[in-house]
Amino acid sequence: MSINLLSKINNPTDLRQLDEAQLPQVAQELRDFIIDIVSVKEGHLGASLGVVELTIALHYVFDTPNDLLVWDVGHQAYGHKILTGRKNVFHTNRQLHGISGFPKRSESEYDAFGVGHSSTSISAALGMAIASNLKGDYNKQHIAVIGDASIASGMAFEGLNHAGVTDANLLVILNDNAIGIDPSVGALKKYLTAVKEGKNPRQNNMIKSLNFNYSGPIDGHDIVSVIKELKRLKKVKGPKFLHVITTKGKGLQQAEENQVQYHAPGKFDASTGELLPKSEENLPPKYQDVFGLTILDLAKKNEKIIGITPAMPSGSSLKFMMDALPKRAFDVGIAEQHAVTLAAGMATQGMVVFCNIYSTFLQRAYDQVIHDVALQNLPVIFCLDRAGLVGEDGATHHGIFDLAYLRCIPNMIIYAPINELELQHILYTAQLGLNHPIAIRYPRGRGIHVDWKTNYEKIEIGRAKCLKKGTEVAVLSNGTIGNNVIKALANKKNPAVAHYDFAFVKPLDEKSLHAIFAAFKTIITIEDGVINGGFGSAILEFAALHQYSSKIQILGIPDEFIEQGTVTELQQYCKIDVKSLEILFSTY
Repeated sequence: MSINLLSKINNPTDLRQLDEAQLPQVAQELRDFIIDIVSVKEGHLGASLGVVELTIALHYVFDTPNDLLVWDVGHQAYGHKILTGRKNVFHTNRQLHGISGFPKRSESEYDAFGVGHSSTSISAALGMAIASNLKGDYNKQHIAVIGDASIASGMAFEGLNHAGVTDANLLVILNDNAIGIDPSVGALKKYLTAVKEGKNPRQNNMIKSLNFNYSGPIDGHDIVSVIKELKRLKKVKGPKFLHVITTKGKGLQQAEENQVQYHAPGKFDASTGELLPKSEENLPPKYQDVFGLTILDLAKKNEKIIGITPAMPSGSSLKFMMDALPKRAFDVGIAEQHAVTLAAGMATQGMVVFCNIYSTFLQRAYDQVIHDVALQNLPVIFCLDRAGLVGEDGATHHGIFDLAYLRCIPNMIIYAPINELELQHILYTAQLGLNHPIAIRYPRGRGIHVDWKTNYEKIEIGRAKCLKKGTEVAVLSNGTIGNNVIKALANKKNPAVAHYDFAFVKPLDEKSLHAIFAAFKTIITIEDGVINGGFGSAILEFAALHQYSSKIQILGIPDEFIEQGTVTELQQYCKIDVKSLEILFSTY
């Protein structure tokens, strides 16, 4: 029986002690290790399996952490984490108090740059390389590993454009597997496919035209070839570009054949790769599916409806519309800025545009929201999926800033439904025609109604609802976190506490607020967004403007980046879970 080599590797220095001929065995063991852990603990699978050989080769050839290695997005960095001192704690990946699912500077000296959103690696590594030159260190290596989906983003092109006119010691490695979370799209994908097939672009190479020393494509699973090319490039000065062909999910048949599903498959049988069955009978639908199916139904009746998403057709469930009405639903790739301004352009021509972007990713298009949409008062309908605490993906993915960063923008309507029925109603209302842009935010996960299909109802813009009457304190909630209030009040049945659903953060229902402040000396606001600048801040501003003296307590996300954990665990930390609310309400 051969010795388990991975068990002897605690850092890249240990890896470099091995003979090159031993590395294919390390690759197999590393792949098996990832599969064994992720099959039980869950997480991102396919991306890390696809770069096992490349990961080993990079740490074998380069002097990490002195040489700086930057992973784009970070979905593919599990092997990197295991080889850089985190093997024994890898089972805590994405768990509360465990290691992050993404590279994180505070976690390891081998994580040169923190990532979670795409297309940042080239700019970051270029910045490091220029800094090294300024410090007189011309031998340090700076490597950016980026996927073919991420490199299509505007920021990646900005980095390439700048790097090509520098003498920076930068190596960009294109991990080309023709897929991100969903299949890659766009003209660049077609170009890269032509390069791989040996067609004319090899001679008319766009990367060479940007002043990069281009090499490849090479087989990213041939570890000997990868090491040989990395050793050669290590001696080449200036900006370099290595085109590597890999297969997402490599080594697990189901992951290779079902790359979208096995990006983050949940629990599965490590020996067979078969997904473990989940009991979804009589469960409420996911909010994303309510959006996707509702928008398809509305689009069949309203020919002006358009759907747009930046690279998340499956995650947002816009794929339902893309399959049924492909000429009116668009995946624009990892290009949030383009998605927003594209939507604005369509809106100028009278189209009813639903622009579906995860809350955390809309941050990347903030200028476009202000300058291209709100300033021109174009009625784009932003559907912000994954709003609030999202769980195990952690700080890079929590959608907790949108209420604060959108509330300050003139012309913007902001709505957060308390359940999936209200989500349907606001989608219906928005497509009837609004005079302003609207942001509709809803969480990751399931709603509360099993039988959710219903007749659409038009919602009155800016209207709050009283869900429970009370005598002493008024609780004002925004969005689905209001269901925690409902449960807490139902458990204790406290007659002193009134509950109001303020689905609209902007415009606020000022008529109801005047009545509430006149009737209650204590007001509690609750939201699943940041306290600073959010819904509670809006209530404070209203009270100050009208000189109300009621005591106001704001519950929400504190002024810190919230790490990974289950949504329940993170709500407990922020004291917005059902139990914490029960305790609070019992004091009245």
